[in-house]
Amino acid sequence: MREQEEPREFTAQMSVRDGRWRLYVVLLGTTERWPEFAFGRRRPVPTLKERSRALSALGFEPVAGGKWTWSEDSEIHGDPATAVILIAAIRVRSRAEVSA
Repeated sequence: MREQEEPREFTAQMSVRDGRWRLYVVLLGTTERWPEFAFGRRRPVPTLKERSRALSALGFEPVAGGKWTWSEDSEIHGDPATAVILIAAIRVRSRAEVSA
């Protein structure tokens, strides 16, 4: 990485389906497969520490001052009568690019 280049930033999102949480990094503008981490069995919302470990396992870290934000959507887009889906998001950067 050249000295003047800043590490690219992406959005990491976390969502739940059938009681199982997963975290993935949205790599818009690339042809790369989106990295994903599954938290496993049915469980409550992963803690901040668990999320940090998952991001690290995927090779990412939150940007300085980054905070998780939450939004909700309907399971079937545009149909408010369907189940609510919670989505958490945070801006992240590649740890490899930071250390280069």
